[in-house]
Amino acid sequence: MQRSKLLGTALAIVIGGMAQSAFAQSEIKIGEINSYSLLPAFTEPYRKGWQLAVEEVNGAGGINGKKLVVVSKDDGGKPADAQTAANELVSSENVAMLTGTFLSNIGLAVSDFANQKKVFFLAAEPLTDAITWSKGNRYTFRLRPSNYMQAAMLVEEAAKLPAKRWATIAPNYEYGQSAVSVFKKLMSEKRPDIQWVDEQWPPQGKIDAGPVVQAVAAANPEAILNVTFGADLVKLVREGNTRGLFKDRAVVSFLTGEPEYLDPLKEETPAGWIVTGYPWYSIKTPEHDAFLKAYQSKYNDYPRLGSIVGYQTIKAAAAILAKANSTDPEKLIAATEGLSMPSPFGEITFRKIDHQSTLGAYVGKTALKDGKGVMVDSVYRKGSDYLPSDAEVDKLRPKD
Repeated sequence: MQRSKLLGTALAIVIGGMAQSAFAQSEIKIGEINSYSLLPAFTEPYRKGWQLAVEEVNGAGGINGKKLVVVSKDDGGKPADAQTAANELVSSENVAMLTGTFLSNIGLAVSDFANQKKVFFLAAEPLTDAITWSKGNRYTFRLRPSNYMQAAMLVEEAAKLPAKRWATIAPNYEYGQSAVSVFKKLMSEKRPDIQWVDEQWPPQGKIDAGPVVQAVAAANPEAILNVTFGADLVKLVREGNTRGLFKDRAVVSFLTGEPEYLDPLKEETPAGWIVTGYPWYSIKTPEHDAFLKAYQSKYNDYPRLGSIVGYQTIKAAAAILAKANSTDPEKLIAATEGLSMPSPFGEITFRKIDHQSTLGAYVGKTALKDGKGVMVDSVYRKGSDYLPSDAEVDKLRPKD
């Protein structure tokens, strides 16, 4: 036990020394890990977003005069490969911090690595509540609004529905399990009169939509919570439309309003689903206008939600490094706790208590317009308005 503690301390000293060495160079490297080959619909716009941010940071003078360099690796959707990539970035590339990840189980794997090796990690996309609460740690921060935050936003609207019988459909891994759990908890607190009549847990990326739709229909719910995304969502919607599952039933759906998931539905887009998403075409704020103009100018394409996440991840990393004026992990942590910064969605803050950012999300309804799915009646919900009290977070998060 003593020997492993001494080895851990020695490694921390080595990494700290490497970090200071990195800051002395004319450039600062950031390590970035994501599931590029597995989930290109989200990660390709995400990569475009962070590349635009790197260009802007360096165009404005870099990090206190040092050039920002991002070293990117593909985890292939495998937690073990993500940890290997993290190790290579830290030990071989001498990066100042780790950023990125998409799937919740991979985010947790890299977070565990960061905690063990005492390396700063800014999780970009993983949504599981565990990453900042039950498995939260000193070295991990998260940008995107968590499952709890998005569930609370959706419950605010779902609780107004007359429906009392509810079914759920979600991918059977950390993200889906976490989303269903927190939605059911928050919904039941607001509406103790509802019943949960069925749960379907298809494997992520491998949904057999026919039997899933048939099972949900057999339970005869009045409303459905959907947590599937990507190709699984397309299959579910197609089969559900064919079998009439969504006719005269309310549907509440995580993420479906994000262009990367809404666009592939095309003319099959169901109308009236209550969703979180990103209606880039209807956001009229100076911050978003500036981002949209820069993104479209560089790529001649419209942004997806991934574009926002990638862009803001690197903008946040740059702000943290500039404030710390160091790459020492402890100084990076001190600089990030309570740090506020601009974003395309307005000002956000990284909370000291749980390392969660207050980036929010848009909530609205799906509609079909000119043969394409869109979000209508959308309203931005600030993340800070949908988080539990400090006392509740204290119970949820282990002490450092």
